[in-house]
Amino acid sequence: MEKNNLSHDELLNKINILTNENLSLNDEIGRLEITLVNINNRLEEAEALKSHFVSNISNEIVNPFTSILALAESILDVDKENWKKVVSMIALIHSEVFYLDFQLKNIFAAAKLEAGELQPEISTVDVNNLINNAIDTFKYETRHKGLTIEFIAENKNADTQIFFNTDSEKLNLILTNLLSNAIKFSKKDNKIIIKATRVFDKLMIEVKDFGIGISKENESIIFDRFKRIDSGINSINRGHGLGLSVNKAVLDLLDGTISFTSKPNEGATFIVHIPESKDISKGISTDANELFFKDENF
Repeated sequence: MEKNNLSHDELLNKINILTNENLSLNDEIGRLEITLVNINNRLEEAEALKSHFVSNISNEIVNPFTSILALAESILDVDKENWKKVVSMIALIHSEVFYLDFQLKNIFAAAKLEAGELQPEISTVDVNNLINNAIDTFKYETRHKGLTIEFIAENKNADTQIFFNTDSEKLNLILTNLLSNAIKFSKKDNKIIIKATRVFDKLMIEVKDFGIGISKENESIIFDRFKRIDSGINSINRGHGLGLSVNKAVLDLLDGTISFTSKPNEGATFIVHIPESKDISKGISTDANELFFKDENF
């Protein structure tokens, strides 16, 4: 058997190569350890945020139910002579039920989005009617704060009546989330402006309020489902911010976008852009819940 004799210099060179390879491996192992630590920290942070999110969601459901139950019990104890008090309590019950229904719709939408079960269902939407119905839905809330809502419709394709192929239920969810925030953070005895504009195959909806606005600290996180933003006067969402995160996810589904401009104590304007769907429309939607099929045998 022939021996493989290495010279002194060759042996030193091989040792240096092996040493350098070992150092490189050690460096790589060090980098991987740092990466694993960072991933673990992020997972722990995500779990904590999700736990906090679930806790907030639980409060959003439990608190209205508790209020409704207490009010219902109070009504049962009211004497016949105090029916005015009953009317006041019924108004409060309506407010709590309305808020609960609104939050549950967002929760269910968020759950379906997480599961990948939310898909567009395209119809020809009567945008004007959908927006007017959404405004009417919030009539008690706006009346309570002395707010007026101005609706402006512009259609560059024809007249001011806008028909647009998209998902009516998701468009309604987007609009009501924006309108709810605008009402919630508007100053009393003020106004909100909603503007819908169709330009060819694009729909733009603006919701403008003259309320407390959004702080600089919160501008980068208001669409994050698991971030809790501050509860100061300039906060756009004192709770979990679920509505805005749902809007962002639903608009991604519709290939749309959402942006905003704001000045503290001067208000905020949210702007939604949606491209018209090229999918075949199933029928005509006059609002989020009513669909008239084009084919009677559908």
